[in-house]
Amino acid sequence: MVAVQELLQLDFGQARKVCPPPIDRARQERGRLAYLSGQFAEDSVARFLQQSGLTVIERRWRGAAGEIDMICRAGSCVVFVEVKRAATHAEAALRLSAAQQGRICLAAQEYCGRLPGGQSTEMRFDLLTVDALGRIEHLENAFGGAFC
Repeated sequence: MVAVQELLQLDFGQARKVCPPPIDRARQERGRLAYLSGQFAEDSVARFLQQSGLTVIERRWRGAAGEIDMICRAGSCVVFVEVKRAATHAEAALRLSAAQQGRICLAAQEYCGRLPGGQSTEMRFDLLTVDALGRIEHLENAFGGAFC
């Protein structure tokens, strides 16, 4: 009973109202559109890869090291796919930084560590770019080597 009386004696008039920062609606809309166009590009790439004979086994796989857009199988090979979208294929390819390649490699090693073959699993890293018209270019073995 004493605790309740003490609570009643507190001065709540000094509490400040904390307001969140104003929302930049235009920025929020750009972010939403970028997310949706990225999702559309990934959906298109998944269909493209399936039509090319690959089996999509994971989408947006997340490990401790980072996220991989898509993980596919091509026979016994595990294919780690990064999808980039921009006005042109060249611009899209330039959006794949060396730091991102390193994170993808670490995430791929983490993923393969969970497979029966472990780190000796055959793997490759492909880059698929999507331009403003929705055309897809597929670059097999786009990176690896020094990054992995």
